Amino acid sequence: MAEFRNSSGGRIDRARPLTFRFNGKRYQGFSGDTLASALLANGVHLVGRSFKYHRPRGIVTAGAEEPNALVQLETGGYFEPNLRATQVELYDGLTASSQNAWPSVDFDIGAINGFFSKLFVAGFYYKTFMHPRSFWMRVYEPIIRRAAAGARAPSEADPDTYDKMHAHCDVLVAGAGPAGLMAALEAAKAGARVIVADEQAEFGGSLLGETSGIDGIPAAQWVEKMRADLAAFPEVRLLPRTTVTGYYDHNYLIMAERKTDHLGRGMGGVRQRLWKVRAKRVVLATGAHERPLVFADNDRPGIMLAGAARAYVNRYGVKPGNTGVVFTNNDSAYEAAIDLAKTGCRIEAIIDVRPQATGAMAQKARAAGLRIICGAAIAGVEGAKRVKAVEIAPLSSDGETVGGPVKRIECDFVAVSGGWTPAVHLLSQSGGKLRFDEAKACFVPNVSVQAETSAGACNGTLFLEGALEEGAKAGRAAVEAVGLMPAQESALPKVETVEAAPIHALWIVPGKKPVGHGKAKHFVDAQNDVTAADIMLASREGYRSVEHLKRYTTTGMGTDQGKTSNVNALAILSRTLSSPIPSVGTTTFRPPYTPVTYGTLAGRDVGELSDVARVTPMHGWHVARGAVFEDVGQWKRPWYYPKDGESLREAVNRECLAVRNGVGILDASTLGKIDIQGPDAAEFLNRVYTNAWSKLGIGRCRYGIMCKEDGMVFDDGVTTRLGENHFLMTTTTGNAAAVLDRLEDYLQTEWPDLKVYLTSVTEHWATASIAGPKARELVGELAPDLDLSNDAFPFMSMKEATVAGLAARIYRISFTGELSYEINVPAYQGMALWEAIFAAGETHGLTPYGTETMHVLRAEKGFIIVGQETDGTVTPFDLGMDWIVSTKKPDFVGKRSFSRPDTARTDRKQLVGLLTEDPEEVLPEGAQITADADGTPPMPMLGHVTSSYWSATLGRSIAMALIADGGNRQDTTVHAPLGVKTLACKVVKPVFFDSEGARLNG
Repeated sequence: MAEFRNSSGGRIDRARPLTFRFNGKRYQGFSGDTLASALLANGVHLVGRSFKYHRPRGIVTAGAEEPNALVQLETGGYFEPNLRATQVELYDGLTASSQNAWPSVDFDIGAINGFFSKLFVAGFYYKTFMHPRSFWMRVYEPIIRRAAAGARAPSEADPDTYDKMHAHCDVLVAGAGPAGLMAALEAAKAGARVIVADEQAEFGGSLLGETSGIDGIPAAQWVEKMRADLAAFPEVRLLPRTTVTGYYDHNYLIMAERKTDHLGRGMGGVRQRLWKVRAKRVVLATGAHERPLVFADNDRPGIMLAGAARAYVNRYGVKPGNTGVVFTNNDSAYEAAIDLAKTGCRIEAIIDVRPQATGAMAQKARAAGLRIICGAAIAGVEGAKRVKAVEIAPLSSDGETVGGPVKRIECDFVAVSGGWTPAVHLLSQSGGKLRFDEAKACFVPNVSVQAETSAGACNGTLFLEGALEEGAKAGRAAVEAVGLMPAQESALPKVETVEAAPIHALWIVPGKKPVGHGKAKHFVDAQNDVTAADIMLASREGYRSVEHLKRYTTTGMGTDQGKTSNVNALAILSRTLSSPIPSVGTTTFRPPYTPVTYGTLAGRDVGELSDVARVTPMHGWHVARGAVFEDVGQWKRPWYYPKDGESLREAVNRECLAVRNGVGILDASTLGKIDIQGPDAAEFLNRVYTNAWSKLGIGRCRYGIMCKEDGMVFDDGVTTRLGENHFLMTTTTGNAAAVLDRLEDYLQTEWPDLKVYLTSVTEHWATASIAGPKARELVGELAPDLDLSNDAFPFMSMKEATVAGLAARIYRISFTGELSYEINVPAYQGMALWEAIFAAGETHGLTPYGTETMHVLRAEKGFIIVGQETDGTVTPFDLGMDWIVSTKKPDFVGKRSFSRPDTARTDRKQLVGLLTEDPEEVLPEGAQITADADGTPPMPMLGHVTSSYWSATLGRSIAMALIADGGNRQDTTVHAPLGVKTLACKVVKPVFFDSEGARLNG
């Protein structure tokens, strides 16, 4: 039997012993243990070192709020850092070790930091790592990263399997404590589809660590009965080991389920699952976290929360120590003291900061033979790697000082309670608002903005009878809200009621010396080594906002996200500012509620499945012809088609000359296509494009540029009017989804009065773009009944016709500057069209070309590519496209931004062409441009190269660039420093070939 394991009691299975290793040493536990309970049972209290000072740290809590007991689990591919020992279920063969300690947790060289604690105050890194600037990358950053790591990341691939599940329900209950179970049962009895999720291995919440009775039976037995009753309903899904970790708009929640973690790594099957749930109603029954008291050296191993100590003796049959004291400002710690004493711990005293202890719980404690010392506080702690004794002193009436005789009490553990903080994280994530309850000294739910109800401890109801009642009411209200009839109301379970005396909020417990003086430290955030003195210093230095305080001191920024520290921190800030706690406010609660592994988030979308691979209907043909592909916005696009022995440049040169001198074909199916319909479609296009659209004729096409609200180019493309109220918009391949999202956002939020309907049809159409001097001849053979003359079928128009026996839309649009026809057929006919074109094109020397050739051809003509010639800081005017910005339309997205002084500057970076002095030299894209050839870095940059290619058509290199005041630099020389050499370039207009556009008409 382990030293601190009781011979009986607890919910562990003593018939199933388990062996495990911690820091290389072998120990024994039982099925049902957590790693934390098993360590305590074996007398291991020193489990880690703190973040900044590397102080010895022990186990503080019994759940997700644990700030100290972070461990590394397993080795190799199964290695995982930063796990809370309080949540790691013990399995046979488990291997764990401490982190943030070297060479060992028992002797950590990093503890020397404690001697320099006066230097490592709040924000010391902001004040210290400033000069010289050259040290940042070589010295400071490596030091900070090593210090911030806490634990090393896995170096091998994760061999486990993860998956995802989507679910809908009428009622989602988050938390299976007393309130959650009652809510779930009421919803289930009404026939609702119910999901009950709880982060623990068993349902019951806080009842698992208590000895109270419900309905005349032990609480744990009542919990099992409730679980069985719920499991009998066919529409109820019970999910233990499942944390509701994120609450988003429209009652969309995500949950992380640990399916096989408790069985050990590599046991097969799915390790963890991510649930994505849409619920009609949500009942939050997430409980509350106990707060520590902030007293001198309150971080010593052996000091833990009173509720956690109670859970260890009642749930796990483990004593936190042999001799202890209980330190509290509220009645809940009395219950812990009584249970600890019953299970073999010697409780030397209950130290209560309140002047008197006359409530019912105090009377029960006295009846159990426990000594109570009122109006006193712990003024000091002895011991380093384990508590040895505490010093007790009388507390002044205002709670600001201790004085009088100091009494020393020997002990090996201290159970502390500073009150309870409702777990309002999910409510806050949902957009709900809080209020501060002065009587309970905590923030509680105030306003719900989604279909949600809070019940039990997370609603500030900290006694069992009230939690049961609130849970039942929440469940009945939920089923009524979803349109179901609640079952006949039944009597609430009967429990013993004990009236609690009021809490006495004491945010800083005074020590023998003022806070911040002497060696003793009052820790607020144990994980990040943030002390009360740090918070007071930050306030003096002007950090009056709680959000600024959080970032400056790092309080609440650890893996526990301040679950035990945030309220104490903001209360101390409030005290320092002499401002009420509600006016200080709270920090923002963001998902996830507790850390979620990357594997869970990714699911099976890893490796080749990490991103969708989209292919066109002609993909197989491209593969068979040896195409080399590039990824563009998830699409596999043919990059070029090398023949035997050809390099990229040789293949592209051949393809370019084929298009310029004969005929080529490009698979353009990947271009984004949005079908736009409705009586206000033309008006909608008028608002989102910079040019005019109302008078565009049916069957005609127009090029348009779309800007963001700041006037910067967002996307471009050609839109065709198919009917009076029907348009087809094309977008760039990589931006199609973003454009659709933005257009939908405008319709739903800015212009909901417009009757316009958008549908993505990118995958519906297959597109073959035929370009070159022989294009008309080839298309004429494929569509003999269609008049292809310039008069009958002019540039920027569309015709519906039969092509190779297939009904098609033909667009006369060109991105190469050559005579071009884009033939569109339904996707399922794409391959048939493609093969028919090649059958007809054989006699014409038809050549397939890829995206690289397309880029060269368009650059020769000075056509831009959004995302290449633009980077979010470029306006149409910067591109020399003043002609596309309407001066007559009353408004369009981005128009007002063009009048901003900075946007209207004439010396902005503008698009120009560049010709290298040596025509054989090809500039690298992204190369910086300078005015002078000579200079020592750093030197002023005029701009950068956006596109650069070798042009087989021109027999030389060409480039496009964004250069400051580029319009006034025509025919001047600029330079591109490339490290080993500098290339001189002549600034020219960004059109290198067929500037008159004569080739468009063949």
